[in-house]
Amino acid sequence: MEQAERESLRKKVLDFLTENGIGYELYTHPELSSIDECLAYWKDIHDATHCKNLFFRNHKGNRHYLVSMECHKDLDIHGLEHMVRQGKLSFASQERMMRCLGLHPGSVSAFGLINDIRPDNPNPKELFDDGHRVKYFIDSDLRNVPKISFHPCENTASVVVSHDGFMKFLELWGGQVEWLDMSSGI
Repeated sequence: MEQAERESLRKKVLDFLTENGIGYELYTHPELSSIDECLAYWKDIHDATHCKNLFFRNHKGNRHYLVSMECHKDLDIHGLEHMVRQGKLSFASQERMMRCLGLHPGSVSAFGLINDIRPDNPNPKELFDDGHRVKYFIDSDLRNVPKISFHPCENTASVVVSHDGFMKFLELWGGQVEWLDMSSGI
């Protein structure tokens, strides 16, 4: 991804947060593509819970799901399939990731949901009843954390928001959110 595109993606997220009164802290770092790489940079970000984010599609390819969990947890896709009752899941392609969340591989983030607020030219078969392309599944252990951290839709920075700020973000997005008990390390 080009530097100008990174800056544009980050600016879009930060502008959205600012325009909606959601305070944030921005931490920049080199391009990081794995949780292990991120941990070295996150050590100086205190009191924030850092997240792992994955983007899936169903077996028919007409439904898309974003999953966020605390970064140290492991995910068993078959356990997730059983828990969310959406049929067989597989990782969504780069094209789907871009179309639904405006994201590139390595930068999946809950903040990508801003690109799902009013989808451009949506395929009606892809939309949930609420008019969104994406359903959001989130680890219930994140429900009451004081601060939460995500990439700003590109992987050279981390953005930390308060619990209340994140709840406001989800409300503004307006799509379906389902909290899941992932404590068993599904």
